[in-house]
Amino acid sequence: MKHLAFAAAPVALAMCLPPAEAHARPVSYEGGRTLIVEHDRDMSAIWAHYTPHHRYSIGYRGEWHREDDHAFHGVQATWLANRWFGEDYQANLYLFGAAGLAYGVDDNPAGSGAAGSLGLMADWETRRWFVSYMARGFAGETVGEMAMQSARLGVAPYVANYGALHTWLMVQVEHNPQAENPVGVTPLVRFFQGPLMAEFGWSVTDDKPFLQFQYRF
Repeated sequence: MKHLAFAAAPVALAMCLPPAEAHARPVSYEGGRTLIVEHDRDMSAIWAHYTPHHRYSIGYRGEWHREDDHAFHGVQATWLANRWFGEDYQANLYLFGAAGLAYGVDDNPAGSGAAGSLGLMADWETRRWFVSYMARGFAGETVGEMAMQSARLGVAPYVANYGALHTWLMVQVEHNPQAENPVGVTPLVRFFQGPLMAEFGWSVTDDKPFLQFQYRF
């Protein structure tokens, strides 16, 4: 797992950063910075972004696609297209795109070439329930094309006060037509308090771990 080494240092650094409030989102508060590290059944990724305006963020994204052994490094921008507030809920719609270079690693002989992705993310949540959906398409000159989508349903076993430790129990269902198992199911637990959010799960279809860490500062 040598390609995961690039993610270890940012995670260690994030643990030492000063506290902030609330958990990270694809677009933070104006002037906010966010670090996200993720490892799922198909891909390991690191994403660090800055929010110059409350409607959008921009930053670096790096990915290692383990299924077909290729890596991507580029710039990703995310736009908060809309946000809805109800008496007891909030919903968000984000659009995002990335552009950079992709290349083969390990046994993949693909050379470097331009690559990019487009997608959307949507979520709806109350203090008790959470629902989300994400769809993404990726294309590279030398590594080909792929598409995936995922959805989540979550419930909070208790409603925590502001600033306390929040816990969510979730199930994520993914569809990746190019994967050995196109449909994946991953039960996971989410914890967040202050600036840090952590998720731990296990894919029951692929027998692989799921890990995600987010830090906002």
